Amino acid sequence: QVQLVESGGDLVQPGGSLRLSCSAPGTTLDYYAIVWFHKAPGKEREGVACINNNSDNIAYYTESVKGRFTISRGSAKNTVTLQMHSLKPEGTGVYYCATTGNWCSLEVKYVQYWGQGTQVAVSS
Repeated sequence: QVQLVESGGDLVQPGGSLRLSCSAPGTTLDYYAIVWFHKAPGKEREGVACINNNSDNIAYYTESVKGRFTISRGSAKNTVTLQMHSLKPEGTGVYYCATTGNWCSLEVKYVQYWGQGTQVAVSS
């Protein structure tokens, strides 16, 4: 069992930046691929960024966030962050971190554990 806790959600203006964190109290996340999913109002969860386990830390992004979002592992072994720049109103919604085992997948069906989510609102 892996407990994931998201934080950092907030209200931000279009074009602004936000940094989300995913932590796992008492657990090292180095062994796990960590994925960030976005659930916009009325839509299904979509994987937006993923980082492989610590063997290579290769990151993957959905096309719509490439160049704007960066996923990385924190200096603490139980934290993964999602740095978001140039946020758009369609980025509003709940952001979840999740694990898909050792290797990345942006698909919901491969998720093993979910966090509870953190709310992001992009609005002027």
